[in-house]
Amino acid sequence: MINFLNDYSVGAAPEVLDDIVGLSGESFLPYGGDRLCQEAKKLIAFDVERDDIDIHFLTGGTQANLTVISSVLRGHEAVLASEWGHIATHETGAVEATGHKVVTVPHHNGKVIVEDIKKALSFNTGEHMVKIKLIYISQTTEWGTVYTKNELEELSEFAHENGLWLYIDGARLGSALTASDCDFTMRDIAEYADIFTIGGTKNGALFGEAVVITRQELKADFRYYIKQKGGLLAKGWLLGSQFISLFRDGLFYRLAEHGNAQAAKIREAMMREGIPLASASRSNQLFPILPLSLVVELSQDFLFEIVDKVREDRAVVRFVCSWATDDTSVVLLESALAKYNFVEGEV
Repeated sequence: MINFLNDYSVGAAPEVLDDIVGLSGESFLPYGGDRLCQEAKKLIAFDVERDDIDIHFLTGGTQANLTVISSVLRGHEAVLASEWGHIATHETGAVEATGHKVVTVPHHNGKVIVEDIKKALSFNTGEHMVKIKLIYISQTTEWGTVYTKNELEELSEFAHENGLWLYIDGARLGSALTASDCDFTMRDIAEYADIFTIGGTKNGALFGEAVVITRQELKADFRYYIKQKGGLLAKGWLLGSQFISLFRDGLFYRLAEHGNAQAAKIREAMMREGIPLASASRSNQLFPILPLSLVVELSQDFLFEIVDKVREDRAVVRFVCSWATDDTSVVLLESALAKYNFVEGEV
């Protein structure tokens, strides 16, 4: 089976694995106190172009999200997210399990907009309801779209003018930063977000997310929250080593560029074949609308996800490219799609 199901099924980039193997037999301080984690933090800080940030390493996205959100919110406070936000749809109520409600608003091509936040704030008023304190967005979004610099600035300004925090889930931040429509930098992300994550799991690492805290008020005791939530890895050097590999010489960006480039080839092929797309994604995720008969046929040879049914005979599916997606896989998918007559067929 050819994998277009996700961007984390393949083990890790060879450079990442080679570095880990090269450290075999060495001894390190535990719980992230090692020299590798310190070096990784310096490399990330250099990319962010700030030396006033706190950086912590956790093993996965859900763990990072629930730890960050529960550390920011008081008991009666809530986080706002898109109805398609990862914390609302794919984390098994992890945030709610910490005692905090996820308030959802409609998505606009995967994005949260200020007008919907205003409506939610006007509805959630007074001590009889939870108090929205944190805005959650992901970059890229769950629909593969990318917030522009202006959109990020607008969300950030609105949040801070209204006493809210802005958290950016960067599980696919590499893909966003190297997307064809990207007009911002890592420094911009740090400027607009109070906390954000840099995803390694979906961009060539075995596992690992870096949590970057930019606001002084949110830094205190974060390691206590990590430990309490089961995220303080004894062998923290494994995380440090991987983020050194990713940020030492730009590997993080090259891996993400490759996934985006492979997706762009498939996107162009879909457009040539007249296949409608449910999302304006310019990153490594594709969301074509396909006849169910073709979905069944493709599933014999390809792994992918059915996202939503459009009608009884059509579905939105997701194909994901990664740092490991090779040219042969791309060509085979393009060929399989080309066999179907989309202009005169069912779509």
